[in-house]
Amino acid sequence: MKTPLRTVVVLLFLFAFLGTAHAGFLDALGLGKKATNQTVISPATLTSSLSQDQMVNGLKEALSKGVQQAVSQLGHDGGFLTNLDVKIPMPEKLRTVEKTLRALGQDKLADDFVNTMNHAAEQAVPEAAGVFGDAIKGMSIEDAKMILTGTNNAATQYFRRTTETNLFDRFLPIVKKATDQTGVTSTYKRLMEKANTGNAFGSFGRSVLGSDAIDVDAYVTNKALDGLFKMVAEEEKRIRESPVARTSDLLQKVFGAVAK
Repeated sequence: MKTPLRTVVVLLFLFAFLGTAHAGFLDALGLGKKATNQTVISPATLTSSLSQDQMVNGLKEALSKGVQQAVSQLGHDGGFLTNLDVKIPMPEKLRTVEKTLRALGQDKLADDFVNTMNHAAEQAVPEAAGVFGDAIKGMSIEDAKMILTGTNNAATQYFRRTTETNLFDRFLPIVKKATDQTGVTSTYKRLMEKANTGNAFGSFGRSVLGSDAIDVDAYVTNKALDGLFKMVAEEEKRIRESPVARTSDLLQKVFGAVAK
């Protein structure tokens, strides 16, 4: 028995409609294809929409902007101390000492110690501008493609990989000079030196802090780097996600292409 042509047409229309409705239903339930905040453009697509000069120069401009913003936010009096996202706390190994000092009414001594560490970091951060600048100048076309098509912190990861050792070496002498000039930190260092020599202060130092002294300068330097890279990552994310943060035609063109 043959099916009438009109019936076939109606059935085909229903199948098409149900297929579309099914997809919409899945989307409504959150089971369809989901959007992602990760960059999905491929290097080949990027290359076809932008010239190599545009890619590299646009990325360098964005990185320079991010670095300048991070350094300006942190490299001044209060840059670390008043920013709770990057403020350097008392080293974990000294938390017991801090509690004891505060219980004895010696809050100022504890506060001065924390302030000293943060001010030392603030003095070191401006050194980052030159180190980051060298890294930006040495960036290859492949580096630029990888960063532009990467995640929201791909540039920050690149910076950390290529500059961290150099930055540590540049920061450390500045931090050391700042802490040496401050009475509270210098007193701590002298106490630790005596604790390690096993003299009268040794039993106290080892009982409270353990057998290993804390390298305050290395601690501050590492925390300064953590804070710096955190601020660079925030600025990078802002440029990638917000058209308002792309303050030039080149940034609009490059990151607009990546966002498509």
